[in-house]
Amino acid sequence: MNNSIRNVVIMGSGCAGHTAALYTARANLKPLVLEGHEPGGQLSLTTLVENFPGFPEGILGPELVENMRKQAARFGAEYHTAQVDQADLSQPPFVLTSGSRTFRTQSLIIASGASARWLGLPNEQALIGHGVSSCATCDGFFFSGKEIAVIGGGDSAMEEAIFLTRFANKVTLIHRRSEFRASKIMLERAQKNEKIQFLTDTVVDDVLDVKKNEVTALRLRNVKTGKNWEFPSNAMFLGIGHIPNTRVFAGQLEMDAEGYLKTTNHVFTRVAGVFACGDVQDRRYRQAITAAGSGCMAALEVEKFLEQH
Repeated sequence: MNNSIRNVVIMGSGCAGHTAALYTARANLKPLVLEGHEPGGQLSLTTLVENFPGFPEGILGPELVENMRKQAARFGAEYHTAQVDQADLSQPPFVLTSGSRTFRTQSLIIASGASARWLGLPNEQALIGHGVSSCATCDGFFFSGKEIAVIGGGDSAMEEAIFLTRFANKVTLIHRRSEFRASKIMLERAQKNEKIQFLTDTVVDDVLDVKKNEVTALRLRNVKTGKNWEFPSNAMFLGIGHIPNTRVFAGQLEMDAEGYLKTTNHVFTRVAGVFACGDVQDRRYRQAITAAGSGCMAALEVEKFLEQH
């Protein structure tokens, strides 16, 4: 394994990675998929997915990515449980290192995604998919007529809060400071919305209730007075952004200020033979279907690249 040079290695196993694997496998390129530290990507953290075409009744997120994986494997995609620690893109074959293992490849598709920023609360991870979410467009519909909270103070939080007013009766935006990082226009838009109220100088210490397997309340604390109280809520949406999984490419690929990979023509990086797709380079849409589409684009470009080289 360590000596053979692959045609293509795909980093990541979310919608973008699996779609790239399916297309490159059907092109007989025998792709190797390194599943990364979050196999299945962010879909593996959601419950019901109702906005992926072809599933009129909806489908569970983990089931959707598992179906994609099986489909790609059926055509010959090979999967390894590995997280890339180091990458050398200075010349082909590119070298990827995971622990003691080394992978060499003529082309690379980076589909390593972006991880949601979490608060690190005691009960937070246990309630993801049960009222704790980092994606309003994915999960907002499930809280129609309910009262929900959005955490954050930047544009992401304002966007989430405004979007969620389509469904919720009331949205409370909770921010740890009195000042907001959000742009003036986004803040004003949120402040004008009658369904949105603001709780400033406040942090979330925990989310309840794991025993009921649903969000019933947030345990809040005012950072100035120290006052603690339980705040009834049917859901907690995180609007504190995402962290693209690009650390291993620092200094080798172009990134924006937050670490998202910069691409031209959708999927081209500045290194010939290295392509990026999905949430690792898409900070705008961040949907399963757009990730899958860009995975297809990257795979088609890899085919062309390998034919020419």
